[in-house]
Amino acid sequence: MAITIRNGDHDDIPAILGMLDSCVEWLVSQGRTGQWGSKPLSESPKTLESVTRYMDDGVTYIAEVDGVPAATLSLTGAPGAYLAHLPAPGEPERYIHWLASERRFKGQGVGSALIEHAAEETRLAGIGLLRVDCYAGDDGKLVRYYENNGFSRVEAFTVGEQQWPGQLLARRV
Repeated sequence: MAITIRNGDHDDIPAILGMLDSCVEWLVSQGRTGQWGSKPLSESPKTLESVTRYMDDGVTYIAEVDGVPAATLSLTGAPGAYLAHLPAPGEPERYIHWLASERRFKGQGVGSALIEHAAEETRLAGIGLLRVDCYAGDDGKLVRYYENNGFSRVEAFTVGEQQWPGQLLARRV
């Protein structure tokens, strides 16, 4: 199995939405609807707008396994507006958005490969801070996933009327 990472573009949006839908389907099968709900994210105009905005504001990467798109993330210079209530880091940063993998590639290291690529791109840009936020509910596995990829917890937060539980994490590169 060969993992390659390339820049994504607007032609990749259907594949990215498919990866997100694959994640939702898997989460639903696990009884874990708190993170992204139970409906395909591709049906949400807000999701399409968000994926497109982060692609336009930064760079999107696609990890391919033997030439097949397997995972994605976008890297920008700041978190989304939904985290405006949290303190700014006080230094330049790169921020990960929409890390997702096609579930049939689960456990094959494509997400971790993308995180390492984002860390290296951040370092090459002369920036020492890489941050990400994630769902912190249920069993906390997603937070531990980021910790296992070199991130440390910075601040817990909640978003929206449903009090969606989140965790901000950071990694020095």
